[in-house]
Amino acid sequence: MTALSLARHAPASPLARALPYLALAGSVLSVCIGTSFAKQLFPQVGAPATVAYRVGFSALVLLLVFRPWRLRLKRTDMWACVRYGVVLGLMNFSFYMSLRTIPLGLAIAIEFMGPLGVSLYHARRPAHFAVAALAAVGLAILLPIHHGGHALDRGGVAFAACAGVCWGLYIIFGKRTAHLPGPQTVALGMSTAAIIVVPIGLYNAGTAMFTPSLAAIGFVAAVMSSAVPYTLEMIALKRIPANHFGVLMSLEPAVGAIAGGLLLGETLLAQQWLAIALIVAASAGSVLALEKTH
Repeated sequence: MTALSLARHAPASPLARALPYLALAGSVLSVCIGTSFAKQLFPQVGAPATVAYRVGFSALVLLLVFRPWRLRLKRTDMWACVRYGVVLGLMNFSFYMSLRTIPLGLAIAIEFMGPLGVSLYHARRPAHFAVAALAAVGLAILLPIHHGGHALDRGGVAFAACAGVCWGLYIIFGKRTAHLPGPQTVALGMSTAAIIVVPIGLYNAGTAMFTPSLAAIGFVAAVMSSAVPYTLEMIALKRIPANHFGVLMSLEPAVGAIAGGLLLGETLLAQQWLAIALIVAASAGSVLALEKTH
Protein backbone atom coordinates (compact mmCIF):
# COMPACT_ATOMS: atom_id res chain seq x y z
CA MET A 1 0.00 0.00 0.00
CA THR A 2 1.46 3.36 -1.02
CA ALA A 3 1.90 6.35 1.26
CA LEU A 4 -0.90 8.14 -0.60
CA SER A 5 -3.21 5.19 -0.08
CA LEU A 6 -2.36 5.06 3.60
CA ALA A 7 -3.13 8.76 3.95
CA ARG A 8 -6.52 8.26 2.35
CA HIS A 9 -7.39 5.45 4.75
CA ALA A 10 -5.96 7.07 7.88
CA PRO A 11 -8.54 7.73 10.60
CA ALA A 12 -9.68 11.30 10.95
CA SER A 13 -8.12 13.34 13.72
CA PRO A 14 -10.20 14.14 16.84
CA LEU A 15 -10.44 17.77 15.69
CA ALA A 16 -11.73 16.73 12.26
CA ARG A 17 -14.36 14.47 13.85
CA ALA A 18 -15.42 17.21 16.24
CA LEU A 19 -15.54 19.98 13.62
CA PRO A 20 -19.16 19.42 12.43
CA TYR A 21 -20.39 19.34 16.03
CA LEU A 22 -18.45 22.50 16.86
CA ALA A 23 -19.99 24.13 13.79
CA LEU A 24 -23.47 23.20 15.00
CA ALA A 25 -22.76 24.52 18.50
CA GLY A 26 -21.55 27.80 17.01
CA SER A 27 -24.72 27.98 14.94
CA VAL A 28 -26.95 27.57 18.00
CA LEU A 29 -25.13 30.27 19.96
CA SER A 30 -24.99 32.70 17.06
CA VAL A 31 -28.65 32.39 16.08
CA CYS A 32 -29.89 32.88 19.66
CA ILE A 33 -27.79 36.00 20.25
CA GLY A 34 -28.59 37.37 16.81
CA THR A 35 -32.31 36.81 17.20
CA SER A 36 -32.31 38.52 20.59
CA PHE A 37 -30.56 41.45 18.95
CA ALA A 38 -33.02 41.51 16.05
CA LYS A 39 -36.09 41.48 18.29
CA GLN A 40 -35.12 44.94 19.52
CA LEU A 41 -36.10 46.25 16.06
CA PHE A 42 -39.75 45.22 16.46
CA PRO A 43 -40.92 48.54 18.00
CA GLN A 44 -39.33 50.54 15.16
CA VAL A 45 -40.17 48.56 12.01
CA GLY A 46 -42.20 45.51 13.06
CA ALA A 47 -41.55 41.78 12.77
CA PRO A 48 -41.98 41.43 8.95
CA ALA A 49 -39.40 44.15 8.24
CA THR A 50 -37.03 42.62 10.80
CA VAL A 51 -37.26 39.32 8.91
CA ALA A 52 -36.62 41.23 5.68
CA TYR A 53 -33.46 42.73 7.19
CA ARG A 54 -32.31 39.36 8.44
CA VAL A 55 -32.90 37.40 5.25
CA GLY A 56 -32.18 40.19 2.75
CA PHE A 57 -28.82 41.23 4.19
CA SER A 58 -27.85 37.60 4.73
CA ALA A 59 -28.57 36.85 1.07
CA LEU A 60 -26.45 39.81 -0.08
CA VAL A 61 -23.51 38.81 2.13
CA LEU A 62 -23.65 35.18 1.07
CA LEU A 63 -23.95 36.09 -2.62
CA LEU A 64 -20.94 38.41 -2.48
CA VAL A 65 -18.76 36.00 -0.50
CA PHE A 66 -19.60 32.66 -2.12
CA ARG A 67 -20.69 33.73 -5.65
CA PRO A 68 -23.02 30.78 -6.27
CA TRP A 69 -23.60 31.78 -9.91
CA ARG A 70 -20.34 29.99 -10.69
CA LEU A 71 -21.99 26.65 -9.98
CA ARG A 72 -23.17 24.58 -12.92
CA LEU A 73 -26.39 23.11 -11.57
CA LYS A 74 -28.63 20.50 -13.09
CA ARG A 75 -32.32 21.34 -13.22
CA THR A 76 -33.02 18.90 -10.37
CA ASP A 77 -30.30 20.50 -8.24
CA MET A 78 -31.68 23.97 -8.90
CA TRP A 79 -35.14 22.82 -7.86
CA ALA A 80 -33.66 21.30 -4.69
CA CYS A 81 -32.03 24.65 -3.81
CA VAL A 82 -35.24 26.59 -4.50
CA ARG A 83 -37.30 24.20 -2.38
CA TYR A 84 -34.75 24.51 0.42
CA GLY A 85 -34.90 28.31 0.15
CA VAL A 86 -38.70 28.46 0.22
CA VAL A 87 -38.95 26.58 3.52
CA LEU A 88 -36.04 28.66 4.84
CA GLY A 89 -37.95 31.87 4.12
CA LEU A 90 -41.22 30.60 5.57
CA MET A 91 -39.43 29.30 8.66
CA ASN A 92 -37.83 32.69 9.33
CA PHE A 93 -41.03 34.61 8.72
CA SER A 94 -43.19 32.37 10.92
CA PHE A 95 -40.64 32.34 13.73
CA TYR A 96 -40.29 36.12 13.87
CA MET A 97 -44.04 36.56 13.77
CA SER A 98 -44.27 34.29 16.81
CA LEU A 99 -41.75 36.45 18.68
CA ARG A 100 -44.18 39.37 18.64
CA THR A 101 -46.22 37.75 21.41
CA ILE A 102 -44.22 34.94 23.07
CA PRO A 103 -40.71 34.83 24.61
CA LEU A 104 -37.73 33.68 22.57
CA GLY A 105 -36.97 30.51 24.53
CA LEU A 106 -40.57 29.31 24.41
CA ALA A 107 -40.88 30.06 20.69
CA ILE A 108 -37.76 27.97 20.03
CA ALA A 109 -39.09 25.16 22.22
CA ILE A 110 -42.33 24.97 20.22
CA GLU A 111 -40.51 25.37 16.91
CA PHE A 112 -38.19 22.56 17.95
CA MET A 113 -40.98 20.04 17.49
CA GLY A 114 -40.01 20.07 13.80
CA PRO A 115 -36.47 18.66 14.07
CA LEU A 116 -37.56 16.43 16.94
CA GLY A 117 -40.23 15.00 14.68
CA VAL A 118 -37.58 14.28 12.05
CA SER A 119 -35.49 12.44 14.65
CA LEU A 120 -38.48 10.36 15.79
CA TYR A 121 -39.75 9.58 12.29
CA HIS A 122 -38.31 6.08 12.49
CA ALA A 123 -39.48 5.45 16.06
CA ARG A 124 -40.06 1.77 16.69
CA ARG A 125 -38.82 0.89 20.19
CA PRO A 126 -40.44 1.76 23.54
CA ALA A 127 -37.62 4.23 24.26
CA HIS A 128 -38.59 6.20 21.16
CA PHE A 129 -42.17 6.56 22.31
CA ALA A 130 -41.00 7.46 25.83
CA VAL A 131 -39.05 10.46 24.57
CA ALA A 132 -41.99 11.43 22.35
CA ALA A 133 -44.15 11.41 25.48
CA LEU A 134 -41.64 13.68 27.23
CA ALA A 135 -41.88 16.16 24.37
CA ALA A 136 -45.68 15.95 24.39
CA VAL A 137 -45.82 16.75 28.12
CA GLY A 138 -43.48 19.70 27.65
CA LEU A 139 -45.51 20.97 24.74
CA ALA A 140 -48.77 20.54 26.66
CA ILE A 141 -47.39 22.78 29.42
CA LEU A 142 -46.67 25.51 26.88
CA LEU A 143 -49.72 25.34 24.63
CA PRO A 144 -52.65 27.69 25.39
CA ILE A 145 -55.04 24.81 26.12
CA HIS A 146 -55.93 26.24 29.50
CA HIS A 147 -57.27 29.62 30.53
CA GLY A 148 -55.54 32.00 32.85
CA GLY A 149 -53.02 34.81 33.00
CA HIS A 150 -50.07 32.58 32.11
CA ALA A 151 -51.42 31.00 28.91
CA LEU A 152 -49.36 31.78 25.81
CA ASP A 153 -50.85 33.77 22.95
CA ARG A 154 -52.56 31.40 20.50
CA GLY A 155 -51.41 33.30 17.43
CA GLY A 156 -47.80 33.24 18.61
CA VAL A 157 -48.00 29.52 19.29
CA ALA A 158 -49.51 28.89 15.83
CA PHE A 159 -46.70 30.81 14.11
CA ALA A 160 -44.06 28.95 16.18
CA ALA A 161 -45.66 25.61 15.24
CA CYS A 162 -45.63 26.61 11.56
CA ALA A 163 -41.96 27.49 11.91
CA GLY A 164 -41.41 24.03 13.41
CA VAL A 165 -42.94 22.32 10.39
CA CYS A 166 -40.72 24.39 8.12
CA TRP A 167 -37.68 23.59 10.26
CA GLY A 168 -38.31 19.88 9.84
CA LEU A 169 -38.61 20.33 6.08
CA TYR A 170 -35.47 22.48 6.11
CA ILE A 171 -33.50 19.56 7.58
CA ILE A 172 -34.92 17.10 5.06
CA PHE A 173 -34.43 19.37 2.04
CA GLY A 174 -30.98 20.44 3.29
CA LYS A 175 -29.83 16.81 3.35
CA ARG A 176 -31.01 16.45 -0.25
CA THR A 177 -28.57 19.18 -1.30
CA ALA A 178 -25.67 17.60 0.62
CA HIS A 179 -23.89 16.63 -2.60
CA LEU A 180 -23.60 20.33 -3.56
CA PRO A 181 -21.05 22.83 -2.17
CA GLY A 182 -22.49 23.89 1.19
CA PRO A 183 -21.85 27.67 1.27
CA GLN A 184 -23.06 28.18 -2.31
CA THR A 185 -26.17 26.14 -1.56
CA VAL A 186 -26.93 28.33 1.46
CA ALA A 187 -26.43 31.45 -0.67
CA LEU A 188 -28.90 30.21 -3.28
CA GLY A 189 -31.40 29.16 -0.61
CA MET A 190 -31.15 32.46 1.25
CA SER A 191 -31.61 34.39 -1.99
CA THR A 192 -34.78 32.44 -2.67
CA ALA A 193 -35.97 33.17 0.86
CA ALA A 194 -35.25 36.89 0.34
CA ILE A 195 -37.45 36.98 -2.75
CA ILE A 196 -40.32 35.80 -0.53
CA VAL A 197 -39.90 37.85 2.66
CA VAL A 198 -38.27 41.15 1.62
CA PRO A 199 -41.33 42.40 -0.33
CA ILE A 200 -43.53 41.61 2.68
CA GLY A 201 -41.23 43.62 4.96
CA LEU A 202 -41.15 46.57 2.58
CA TYR A 203 -44.93 46.57 2.27
CA ASN A 204 -45.32 46.47 6.05
CA ALA A 205 -42.71 49.08 7.08
CA GLY A 206 -42.34 51.25 3.99
CA THR A 207 -39.52 53.78 3.85
CA ALA A 208 -38.71 53.29 7.57
CA MET A 209 -36.65 50.28 6.49
CA PHE A 210 -34.18 52.61 4.79
CA THR A 211 -33.32 54.50 8.00
CA PRO A 212 -29.51 54.10 8.21
CA SER A 213 -29.34 53.39 11.94
CA LEU A 214 -32.07 50.74 11.76
CA ALA A 215 -30.57 49.18 8.65
CA ALA A 216 -27.19 48.95 10.42
CA ILE A 217 -28.78 47.07 13.34
CA GLY A 218 -30.58 44.86 10.86
CA PHE A 219 -27.30 44.09 9.10
CA VAL A 220 -25.58 42.98 12.31
CA ALA A 221 -28.60 40.88 13.25
CA ALA A 222 -28.61 39.29 9.79
CA VAL A 223 -24.96 38.28 9.96
CA MET A 224 -25.31 36.78 13.44
CA SER A 225 -28.69 35.13 13.10
CA SER A 226 -28.69 33.94 9.50
CA ALA A 227 -25.50 34.23 7.42
CA VAL A 228 -23.19 32.67 10.01
CA PRO A 229 -25.47 30.00 11.56
CA TYR A 230 -26.97 28.69 8.33
CA THR A 231 -23.53 28.31 6.80
CA LEU A 232 -22.34 26.45 9.90
CA GLU A 233 -25.46 24.29 9.85
CA MET A 234 -24.87 23.33 6.24
CA ILE A 235 -21.33 22.23 7.16
CA ALA A 236 -22.79 20.15 9.99
CA LEU A 237 -25.61 18.69 7.88
CA LYS A 238 -23.10 17.36 5.35
CA ARG A 239 -21.27 15.35 8.03
CA ILE A 240 -23.86 14.57 10.74
CA PRO A 241 -26.65 12.05 10.08
CA ALA A 242 -30.14 13.53 10.24
CA ASN A 243 -31.03 11.53 13.35
CA HIS A 244 -27.90 12.85 15.11
CA PHE A 245 -28.63 16.45 14.20
CA GLY A 246 -30.42 16.88 17.53
CA VAL A 247 -27.26 16.17 19.56
CA LEU A 248 -26.48 19.85 19.99
CA MET A 249 -29.66 21.35 18.55
CA SER A 250 -31.46 19.98 21.61
CA LEU A 251 -29.83 22.73 23.64
CA GLU A 252 -31.22 25.55 21.51
CA PRO A 253 -34.48 26.13 23.48
CA ALA A 254 -32.49 26.50 26.71
CA VAL A 255 -29.85 28.70 25.06
CA GLY A 256 -32.64 30.83 23.59
CA ALA A 257 -34.32 31.22 26.96
CA ILE A 258 -31.04 32.31 28.57
CA ALA A 259 -30.30 34.74 25.73
CA GLY A 260 -33.82 36.17 25.99
CA GLY A 261 -33.37 36.69 29.70
CA LEU A 262 -29.95 38.29 29.46
CA LEU A 263 -30.47 40.42 26.34
CA LEU A 264 -34.21 41.11 26.30
CA GLY A 265 -35.18 40.92 29.96
CA GLU A 266 -37.66 38.10 29.28
CA THR A 267 -38.48 36.10 32.39
CA LEU A 268 -40.01 32.63 32.39
CA LEU A 269 -42.15 30.89 34.96
CA ALA A 270 -40.94 27.74 36.69
CA GLN A 271 -43.42 25.64 34.71
CA GLN A 272 -42.12 27.10 31.46
CA TRP A 273 -38.55 26.23 32.38
CA LEU A 274 -39.82 22.73 33.17
CA ALA A 275 -41.40 22.51 29.72
CA ILE A 276 -38.12 23.56 28.08
CA ALA A 277 -36.21 20.98 30.15
CA LEU A 278 -38.61 18.23 29.06
CA ILE A 279 -38.28 19.16 25.39
CA VAL A 280 -34.48 19.30 25.64
CA ALA A 281 -34.47 15.90 27.38
CA ALA A 282 -36.78 14.49 24.72
CA SER A 283 -34.49 15.64 21.95
CA ALA A 284 -31.35 14.28 23.57
CA GLY A 285 -33.16 11.06 24.41
CA SER A 286 -34.37 10.61 20.85
CA VAL A 287 -30.80 10.80 19.57
CA LEU A 288 -29.55 8.27 22.14
CA ALA A 289 -32.43 5.90 21.43
CA LEU A 290 -31.90 6.05 17.69
CA GLU A 291 -28.16 5.48 18.09
CA LYS A 292 -28.88 2.27 20.01
CA THR A 293 -31.26 1.18 17.26
CA HIS A 294 -28.60 1.57 14.60
